[in-house]
Amino acid sequence: MSEAILEIRHLSKTFGTHAVLKDVDFTVRPGDVTSIIGASGSGKSTLLRCINLLETLTTGEILFHGKSVTAGQINQSAYRARVGMVFQNFNLFNNLTVLDNCLIGQRKVMKAPKKESRDRALYYLNKVGMLPYINARPAQISGGQKQRVAIARALAMEPEVLLFDEPTSALAPEMGGEVLDVMQSLAAERMTMLVVTHEMGFARDVSSHVVYMADGVIVEEGPPSQVLANPRDARTREFLKRFLNGTNR
Repeated sequence: MSEAILEIRHLSKTFGTHAVLKDVDFTVRPGDVTSIIGASGSGKSTLLRCINLLETLTTGEILFHGKSVTAGQINQSAYRARVGMVFQNFNLFNNLTVLDNCLIGQRKVMKAPKKESRDRALYYLNKVGMLPYINARPAQISGGQKQRVAIARALAMEPEVLLFDEPTSALAPEMGGEVLDVMQSLAAERMTMLVVTHEMGFARDVSSHVVYMADGVIVEEGPPSQVLANPRDARTREFLKRFLNGTNR
């Protein structure tokens, strides 16, 4: 078995008296496509934000290639450059063009030379089908196109892991399909991805690993054939039943 890229150990996160995450453990290995599913409020997005250090852990540890990020064994800025994030609402800079949105991180964080960063940005914008729009601003393109730009921006940093927080939930179905197609092509290229999603088709067909969360804990995890088709835990079965019936809340 290959060496883990990420190891999450005993991660807990509390806001005031409310425990959002409770003693969460799991491992991400190269080429894994892990879908995290669960009802609203189960802690899925908070987990991603903790992994990307957008939230401070209450307790626990994050290891990156065996080194503790939380204990300072690896520089946090360097770590965040290697673990990219794609947000539900795109988080593009509205005053910048599509191309400049894909350049700014490379220039400011990676200190990449102008030509190198431009070539890299153009390569990834072409990869997600957004090369014709490099001079457009976010207000001039659709939601699906914005999300594809956000993916290109994350890829331009050449991360080892990409985190996706409900990347299609703000999009109409046809636009969400554009984004899922890009993610499926990345999975086929063995990009390591951790995806919080309500897209059960993606979880079933593209994921190598599915994690079901409820009330801040991992209830069940394993291959899609087990978790989605033959869940062992009654809570997983009930969630899937409600979700498929369109009553998930």
